[in-house]
Amino acid sequence: MALESLALDALWWLVSPQNPLKPNHGMAPFEKRLDAARALVEDPRILVSDIERELDTRYTADTLVALIKRYPGVDFVWVMGADNLLQVEKWKDWTAIFATLPIAVFDRPTYSDDALACPAAKRFASSRVDAGRAHELCGQTPPAWVFVQGELNGTSATQIRETQAKPT
Repeated sequence: MALESLALDALWWLVSPQNPLKPNHGMAPFEKRLDAARALVEDPRILVSDIERELDTRYTADTLVALIKRYPGVDFVWVMGADNLLQVEKWKDWTAIFATLPIAVFDRPTYSDDALACPAAKRFASSRVDAGRAHELCGQTPPAWVFVQGELNGTSATQIRETQAKPT
C-alpha cells in the first residue's frame, strides 16, 4: 500500500538490531527476525535491510542522517505506523526526524484518533499534507507528513513472531 499511495520506486524495510525502547528479553535473534521479514515479502520493490547494523546506528534520527549522507540525491520518506506516531516523542531527537525527511504515517487498527491527537501530530499539524496528496510527499521539504488511511491490518510484529514460533 505504501508503494502505491506514496508513488515510491522502492520501500526499504529496516530491521532494527535492537529497538532501544523494547527489552532484549523475548526478542528473537536479529538474523531470525531478518529472515522472517524477508520471508513475508513478495514484492521485489520491497527490500528487507540490515543497514542499521551496517551503519552502526541505534536511533532513527542517526540512521536517517547516515542514509542521506550515504545516498545523496535519493529522496527518502520515513514510513511508520500510527502506533509509532503515538510514542515518537519518546524517541531520541524525535523532532529532528520530522526535520530530516518527509514522513508517512499509516493507520493501524484502533490508533487513528489517538495518533492524530498525540503531541507529535499537534506539534507538526501545520506541516501535515492532505492524504489525497500523499503521492506528492516524496521530495517535499521537511517537515512534511501525511496520515494515510486504508485497508487496516491488525497483525503486530509480536503476533507474527508468535505464529512463527509455533511448531508446524
